[in-house]
Amino acid sequence: MTRITTPFDARTTAAEVLAGVDLTGRRIIVTGGASGIGLETVRALRDAGAEVTVATRNPGDGRQPLDLSDLDSVRAFTAGWTGPVHAIVANAGIMALPTRQVAANGWELQLATNFLGHFALVTGLHENLRRAAGARVVMVSSGAQLGAPFDFDDPHFERRPYDPWVAYAQSKTADVLLAVGIARRWAADGITANALEPGYIHTNLQRHLDADAMRALGAMDDEGNLLTPDYYKSPEQGAATSVLLAASPLLDGVTGRYFSSDNQEAERVPGGAGATAGVADWSMDPVAADRLWDHALAATAAR
Repeated sequence: MTRITTPFDARTTAAEVLAGVDLTGRRIIVTGGASGIGLETVRALRDAGAEVTVATRNPGDGRQPLDLSDLDSVRAFTAGWTGPVHAIVANAGIMALPTRQVAANGWELQLATNFLGHFALVTGLHENLRRAAGARVVMVSSGAQLGAPFDFDDPHFERRPYDPWVAYAQSKTADVLLAVGIARRWAADGITANALEPGYIHTNLQRHLDADAMRALGAMDDEGNLLTPDYYKSPEQGAATSVLLAASPLLDGVTGRYFSSDNQEAERVPGGAGATAGVADWSMDPVAADRLWDHALAATAAR
């Protein structure tokens, strides 16, 4: 397939992506939309006329409660939704928890939050997405997906030593595989799904990183002061690829793709230690996508 290009780049803001786009009448859900790039995603979509529901663990005015690590919370959210959904931006996530933690259903917490909760959300709203006639699902993944495939033998680190970054990488690979799975199953319903990496941005996502990790990223000096390297983006720039996939007419009908933080479709590459850009072959593997779908379906069906 020919790789998709757009007129945007890594410094384009979300508002610039949607300049001249009228989203009046569109109903869009953004998870984790209360801060960081989620908040900027919400702002850009609302400014373009969309009705945006902010789904977050700590709701305030205009927001609805949703704890993605708690399947009962996700079920309550989907059961309470009425009418069509024109897009879901699966933006919420946690990163590099220093110690292994598990959700109530026994899943490793990063995988439960970043992937399984979103799987339950989009499958629970499948009919609402179908009714929208041209709905989109946007999976906010990460360049970390280059670091690890999904480990079907021990996804929850019950036998292998827990590694915060491997766990995060696996969860973000799973997010891309979810987009692939939706593209394979729901095309006839008019539903498209794509994944993206937003790039490096200072947000609450880094709250679990210690000073050594931040220094390794070039984002903190020896005195503990935050730094913003040239390759970092602002939250407004970080949200650009999310709104591109959620609402730009340039992506009408596009599905099962992965976009880099420069707002272009990424090149497929072998994953592993030497990979620094692109999307890993294992993240786009249709066999793994189908296997993970069945695995998640069984988990969400269990009570």
